[in-house]
Amino acid sequence: MILSLRTALETDLPAIMQVLEAGRGIMLASGNPNQWAAGYPTEQMVLADIRHDYGKVLEAEGQIVAYFACIPSPDPTYAVIEGGAWLDDEKPYFVVHRIASYPQVHGVFKTMMEYLDSITDNIRIDTHKDNHIMQHNLAKYGFRYCGIIHIASGAERLAYQRLQ
Repeated sequence: MILSLRTALETDLPAIMQVLEAGRGIMLASGNPNQWAAGYPTEQMVLADIRHDYGKVLEAEGQIVAYFACIPSPDPTYAVIEGGAWLDDEKPYFVVHRIASYPQVHGVFKTMMEYLDSITDNIRIDTHKDNHIMQHNLAKYGFRYCGIIHIASGAERLAYQRLQ
């Protein structure tokens, strides 16, 4: 399956929300029921991503099969890190949020990383302690664990960074 990446459009919103629901299902099935609880991510969040040109979709055969948001620094959520330190706290970075795909689609993380490598050499990402699928992908693509951050709700997330 060949994946192509493009910037999301507002007209993509229904398809993106279906992908996010599929991602929620993957999390539930893999023992991670709490990361995207309470309707996260919301349509309003995704619309904000899209309106700032942060939302990205991956398509296969003309159908949206994955979504993520790629947001330039600074991210206020990453201002304080506990139990560690960022690999570099000076250079601008991009943050990746809301990664989701259909379970039968493979190569999403690889395609996303190829795109990110074309725009930056400094990436930060966070995930729930129960998201072992994401932790595996982060290790595979050279991310290093940096410590704990707290999202807006106050919940803890494992924070990672990759410098090229």
